[in-house]
Amino acid sequence: MQEPREQQLAEPLIMTMLMTPEMANFSGNIHGGSILKMLDQVAYSCAAHYAHHYAVTLSVDQVKFKKPVKVGELLTFYAQVNYVGRSTMEVGIKVVAENILSKESRHTNSCYFTMVAVGDDGRPVQIPQLLLNSAKDKARFVAAKLRRQLRIEHDSTMQAIDLKWTEQLDTLSEEEIEEALNAEMGSR
Repeated sequence: MQEPREQQLAEPLIMTMLMTPEMANFSGNIHGGSILKMLDQVAYSCAAHYAHHYAVTLSVDQVKFKKPVKVGELLTFYAQVNYVGRSTMEVGIKVVAENILSKESRHTNSCYFTMVAVGDDGRPVQIPQLLLNSAKDKARFVAAKLRRQLRIEHDSTMQAIDLKWTEQLDTLSEEEIEEALNAEMGSR
């Protein structure tokens, strides 16, 4: 019989960084890649803090750049562990930019990272179960489980597409390829 796992609360993590010129493109907007790097660091920090282990990024879902971020603004990352499996965690991150002079703030990004806790040998390790105390915690958990199921279904669909249209391309006739192309062009 398996021993019951320890349970713990997920504490929110808040990190704020000043956006500096070396992070920007020629128009003065912060590069999306710079923001992605910061998001990954925040997700790591949140996951490692929860798991008490190193954590690696397994996937990132739907990073949408809703509003540009300018040099000189403060970027605040609000992160929370929403779901915990045996060794995986979903970390939700909301990003808010603030103009220091005008004090105007706006929501610029939201995304979900799936992180895996790993031991010193680099292999996944079991982590504590997520303690759900509030209605908000429970709602985040349910939403994360639904997103997890969508990720599994999406991965399966992507693998089937890759198998048929990339790995087994030589088994398709030119006629099958043309029919599929015409169908896709017609659906535009």
